[in-house]
Amino acid sequence: MPRPRPRPLPRPRLSVLAAACATALATALLGPATAAQAATAEHYTGTLSDGATWIADKPAQWNGTLLLFSHGFGPTTAADAPSAAAQKALLDGGYALAGSSYDPNGSMWALDSAERDQFAALDAFHRQVGTPSRVISVGQSMGGLVNAQLARDGAGRVDGALGLCGLVAGGVDLDNYQLDAEYTLATFFDPADADKLVNLDSQAEGAALAARLTQAVETAQQTPAGRARIALAAAFLNLADWAPGQLPPARDDFAGQEQQQYAWLAQGLLSFIVPARWSVEQSAGGNTSWNKGVDYAGLLRESAHAKQIETLYRDAGLNLRADLNHLTDGAGITADRAAVAHLKQTSTAGQGLAVPLLDIHNTADQLVPVEQETAFAGRVHRAGDSALLRQAYVARQSHCNFTTAEVVAGLHAVEHRVDTGHWGDSTTAAELQRSADKLGLDGAAFTDYRPSRLTGTR
Repeated sequence: MPRPRPRPLPRPRLSVLAAACATALATALLGPATAAQAATAEHYTGTLSDGATWIADKPAQWNGTLLLFSHGFGPTTAADAPSAAAQKALLDGGYALAGSSYDPNGSMWALDSAERDQFAALDAFHRQVGTPSRVISVGQSMGGLVNAQLARDGAGRVDGALGLCGLVAGGVDLDNYQLDAEYTLATFFDPADADKLVNLDSQAEGAALAARLTQAVETAQQTPAGRARIALAAAFLNLADWAPGQLPPARDDFAGQEQQQYAWLAQGLLSFIVPARWSVEQSAGGNTSWNKGVDYAGLLRESAHAKQIETLYRDAGLNLRADLNHLTDGAGITADRAAVAHLKQTSTAGQGLAVPLLDIHNTADQLVPVEQETAFAGRVHRAGDSALLRQAYVARQSHCNFTTAEVVAGLHAVEHRVDTGHWGDSTTAAELQRSADKLGLDGAAFTDYRPSRLTGTR
């Protein structure tokens, strides 16, 4: 698996640092005289036809650009920026911000309404605030998938797009590779739950299942055989092997890689992704993932972690082929066809791009694996729109863990493409790093990186 070179950075999003960053950014973009004036923004809010709310903030010294922000998975509450620090910095930089809650009456997996509500929020901004000279869509996490849809469908309404840690492979792939990992864990460590992984009745049921799987993983970690099988499940999950507070393990440190993958699982990863499945099923109207007919030996051959698994199994004295055959023979979960069709319709992107899109991803994202960018790029390529897509990477752990400088540098690269009609070198790691460093904010860690293939696509 590619190894990014980490850069030492202060921890982002601390309140004192955020205030300093915002002041520095305002001065850099507007000059000291106007920076103070831009600190006062007009706030707008309203309700859309489906009950969704929208908000907007316009600085006193508006530069004419509107950033339309799509928030991630979670409560359907309107947001117009990735973080409070980014919001202040962008407003001080002269950008207007807007975003919607998505439909509050449905699932937190709000892809049924998100794109529609974002365009409706844009219309509301035009009516109540003003007409922007250009619109750049920005999306984070699940909102990165919404953002990719806006970049696909927004010709004439959106001029460019910036995606942050986006779930751009879509809902079907997400549910399937997560199922592969959960099925592996349950089969070897918690067989009583092996037939309870889908068709969840409630979020609480998902949380209870996650707790049992996490406890089983903690017990299994105590033996070499358990660690080998945990690594197998982690490979199917596309799980990063670089955990918070640690240095990335060496390419051939397979035990160290498993230890850091285990750290992600033990620190609550399953408690997020397992209950989230219920929200996806709730939105789609049934189970959206399946493993009947899946060849688990074939899945492992596609994984960047294959050598790690082979080594750990050999060292533990386990028969890898026997375990893979056991998984393949026992795989009998089928999906609801109507639910899958619904999820494909609402929760995919990459069938084409109408405007330029820059995606930025952490190299060690435990919730939305960086390998999703490979799957997305392939779909954009097949649609013939690769010239509109650029992807950049930040050498850091944790989901959506970006500094303010990285967000602003990415935004400036999109603006360069919109202004000039070409990307040039603006999205190379070196140029993005230079752009971020010039801001004098909270640092950046752009890196040359190429993600591996996404394991578990059907």
